[in-house]
Amino acid sequence: PPVMLVELLFQAACVSLFLSSGQGRVYPARKKPASFAVERRRVGPHVCFPGSGSGCCPGWMLSPGSGKCTLPLCSFGCGGGSCIAPNLCMCPDGEQGITCPEPPGTCGEYGCDLSCNHGGCQEVARVCPVGFSMAETANGVRCTDIDECQSAACEGTCVNTEGGFACECGAGRELSADRRSCRDTDECQATPCQHRCENSVGSYRCSCRPGYHLHGNRHSCV
Repeated sequence: PPVMLVELLFQAACVSLFLSSGQGRVYPARKKPASFAVERRRVGPHVCFPGSGSGCCPGWMLSPGSGKCTLPLCSFGCGGGSCIAPNLCMCPDGEQGITCPEPPGTCGEYGCDLSCNHGGCQEVARVCPVGFSMAETANGVRCTDIDECQSAACEGTCVNTEGGFACECGAGRELSADRRSCRDTDECQATPCQHRCENSVGSYRCSCRPGYHLHGNRHSCV
């Protein structure tokens, strides 16, 4: 029938129009997200500057073990105590403070010297170790080794060492218990001779029993 034919032609025209209009339309593609450089930022407790340096807040430093800002700093030192928070020490006596007092009678790293005048004597801290003399220079205090051999009473040879000295004895002698005098070494205790040994000061002599004579090496008997 004519009505059905007209309806079919109308539907075909609509489909054709839809397809032709769709071919000319441009659908924009979805953009890829922008790429950002990966930035290492420190995280954890006591972090104030995550993007620069250690990143730790003032008064804290990186712990060698964890790599986090968990190690407190005590600017004045804690002596015999331990640093438990920025500028806060736990002292051996249980007290807390910005530092810990030195134990009574402690004169420092190099011990004490007794300084006396008309008002009495008192212990003062040594600036230089024992065996060194102190000299003030334009750049500060300088410690110089003292040559104790200039005044040491060694029976043998005196050898100056850093901060002290040592006595040595020649061949055939050894140091006595006082570490200054020398005594003869009894070489016969080491049985160097085949038959008989006679010790002498600084040396010894071998001999043989009757019927034998001393070899040319002065030790064996033939």
